[in-house]
Amino acid sequence: MSIQFLPRLRAASARSRGLRHIACVLPLTAGLTCVGAQAQAGDAIHHQQEGDGAITVTGVRQAYRGDFAVKEIPQAITEIGAETLEQNNILRLTDALDMNASVARQNTLGGLWDSFALRGFAGDENLPSGYLVNGFNAGRGFGGQRDVAGIERIEVLKGPAAALIGRGEPGGTINLVTKQAEIGRTFGTGSLQYGSHDRFRADADANLALTGGITARLIGYYEQGDTFRDHVSQKRWGFLPSVGIALGDRTRLTYDFEWTRVEVPFDRGIVVLHNDFHTVPRSRFLGEPGDGDTVARATGHQLRLDHQFNEDWSLLVGASHRDTLLTGFSSDAEQAAARQTLYADGHSLSRQRRSRRYDAEHSVVRAELAGNFKTGVLRHRVLIGSDFDQFEYDNYFTRFRPPAVSTNPSDQASYVIDIDNPVYGQYPLPATSVLTNRLDTQRSFGFYVQDQVALTDRLQVRIGGRYDNLTLKVDNRLLAVANRYNRRKHARFSPQAGIVYELSNPVTLYAAYGQGYRANVGADFNNNIFDPETSESIEAGVKLTALGGALTGTLSVYQLTMDNVQASDNNNPGFSVAIGKARSRGVELDVNGHLPGDIDILLSYAYTDAEASSAVNDPNFGYRILPGDKLINIPDHNLNLQVAKHFELAGRAAQMGAAMQYVGERLGETGTKFTLPSHILFRLFGSIDVIEGVELFGTISNLFDEKWYASSYSSVWVQPGTPRTATVGVRARF
Repeated sequence: MSIQFLPRLRAASARSRGLRHIACVLPLTAGLTCVGAQAQAGDAIHHQQEGDGAITVTGVRQAYRGDFAVKEIPQAITEIGAETLEQNNILRLTDALDMNASVARQNTLGGLWDSFALRGFAGDENLPSGYLVNGFNAGRGFGGQRDVAGIERIEVLKGPAAALIGRGEPGGTINLVTKQAEIGRTFGTGSLQYGSHDRFRADADANLALTGGITARLIGYYEQGDTFRDHVSQKRWGFLPSVGIALGDRTRLTYDFEWTRVEVPFDRGIVVLHNDFHTVPRSRFLGEPGDGDTVARATGHQLRLDHQFNEDWSLLVGASHRDTLLTGFSSDAEQAAARQTLYADGHSLSRQRRSRRYDAEHSVVRAELAGNFKTGVLRHRVLIGSDFDQFEYDNYFTRFRPPAVSTNPSDQASYVIDIDNPVYGQYPLPATSVLTNRLDTQRSFGFYVQDQVALTDRLQVRIGGRYDNLTLKVDNRLLAVANRYNRRKHARFSPQAGIVYELSNPVTLYAAYGQGYRANVGADFNNNIFDPETSESIEAGVKLTALGGALTGTLSVYQLTMDNVQASDNNNPGFSVAIGKARSRGVELDVNGHLPGDIDILLSYAYTDAEASSAVNDPNFGYRILPGDKLINIPDHNLNLQVAKHFELAGRAAQMGAAMQYVGERLGETGTKFTLPSHILFRLFGSIDVIEGVELFGTISNLFDEKWYASSYSSVWVQPGTPRTATVGVRARF
């Protein structure tokens, strides 16, 4: 019997009300357990029929995927595997996603959360981007930028997928598949590395067979060191154990735990005055060291039961809870021109001072039945599922803001720092006052059905849909009791349709239509909750499988539209309304695999034309946005290319590779002409087995020390990219 365990799940100290809501859904979960008498394996799960009729589980099933090869799915899907992450010594999810051209960096809250756009569309700029963990909505919250320790692969699922997943990011879905406990095996790895700016890191991954049916996989990391930014050092650690229990040949139980912490000063980056990117050195810190570190931590749990009824039917039942908290102070450049002294004298930067306490809890319960059956000559592969999802966001935010320049305030009153010759701690840290004290609750219950029908040996049609009942609640504690509470319900049906045609053995054609939605957090001037943001997509493409499956590729074209984007309320300055529209269309090419001669290749290219479709005012600065204006931080052209060669050196296994990333010009501030320049980055990497079981590795990133800019929110909040860095390390395997 061979069973591999995975699901990384999340939980924390559950609020009693959250647990009560989960408990209410458990009867439905149990009902689905008894529903059909069967359930089928998903894309990543593999089952082998043994002679005695028992079923051996050799892989883990992913929720929402079903039993489909990638070429059978009418959707563009790419993967970034553990081998690629290890080759490049990638440590953060943000850096990993750079390897797919369809993903573009967005505002990362001073490097403290993951924020990305997929196919030109990003989610709420005031929240981290959501992602799935092992197919579960488990990535929301404020736990800091995700470390890749414990990640087996990253799946980039392009296009809205509300028909199965429910609410999510408008341009697509990121699914993190974590490393699972492998039943009955004992193995492990450990590594030590040292890099530029005195960065030290230790990683460990040990899979321990405790008994014949119980295995624990213990994964942990610790990292600390300086950065290329003045006065910015960091410390982060995580413990990510997983336990797998084989409950017979057909059933397995998996529990995953997450415990992570990040400590780093809040850093908004540099200022760019009059489009001069040499205004200050890229190392210049314009915050205040006296603010101390911002701390982000996460505690999570995920519990999942996988049961295989027979060859054709299977059941997946799971629950997760994740608790995150981000706290700290920061001193940030003032963005409003009327309050910014810098524009008057060219060197005195007026600053705000802010404090944050972002407390979030995310709870999920879900059950999915997957099956395979025939009606006459037609073969059906179905998914039937339901889930409950609750996200609570407690936002306590305070701020000091400098006065208008027209009042001729003193440097102290404007909390000024000289960008040419900064003197930190020159003035007392200003006191802040409460700006936001609000609890937002999003609660949804959904039911979905999908059927993919094989009409012929070559032609398959997919149809499906999902019904969601969404409840949004706001408790604005700054308002009078009579006005502080509001509640709104939405009922939504999200359809999907797709077609797949196998033109020849290696070539498959597909086309698809889908819808998506995402709840907008917050309320307008009258405390009315915003309408959800909705998206609609149509795409078509061709998929190639060559060299016996060793090489895969996808060429796709698409168009996405988005409605109810937040815009400035013209009648109530400082407030927003959900009335904006946007459109994105593009062409994508992804190739990944192994070539003859022991060569690995990864190619990802995207042309993205993303723009506003309606005339509105930007909600942050009040700038006028016109139809045709570009969306922020979205390059027209993005290219990633990587080649690695495996060989022997003095009888020892070795590899060497190179990678290149091109990112085109991007809009750097909504409603303006400020743009970030294009850049090309090169990376070298290699490794060699020095003795059996011990490997020496190294990387050089930004080989030619290119000056580049990762993202921008405004011309005074520009995130400079990392200069040339080198890392060496040793990795042991047992």
